[in-house]
Amino acid sequence: MSDAIQREANDSIARLMDEVDHVGVLTIEWFQVGDRLIANEIAPRVHNSGHWTLDAAATCQFENHLRAIAGWRLGPTHATHEAVMTNLVGDAPPGGSLLESDPDLRVHLYGKASRAGRKVGHATKLGQRLEPAPENATEGAAGRVPNR
Repeated sequence: MSDAIQREANDSIARLMDEVDHVGVLTIEWFQVGDRLIANEIAPRVHNSGHWTLDAAATCQFENHLRAIAGWRLGPTHATHEAVMTNLVGDAPPGGSLLESDPDLRVHLYGKASRAGRKVGHATKLGQRLEPAPENATEGAAGRVPNR
């Protein structure tokens, strides 16, 4: 993703949050088509687009959600690794077989019954460890880690 596309995504979500006076987690799931961004979904909550944060961010979206609810200071959100997250839909292979195939793969199965089109888990492939973020870094990680 180019820096210009990332800036466009960051600017768009900041404008939206300001316009509606939103406080809390807000996710926009984007599709990039050429040099354009298309908003696919907007969710005012933690979202599967951020599940990669469980494995590749300093503080995951779920922990920060709980910290916000409790009124605690939020943790840093910078990415710790390059990562690609893939949804497991329908009949997911057993988690053990996925883990055996790649030591850099993190598998999360949701315990749901398999059925066509149903998301039953996700897998995050970790890449290179990223340089530590600047002290007090709290935003911008999501744009560096694509979701598919």
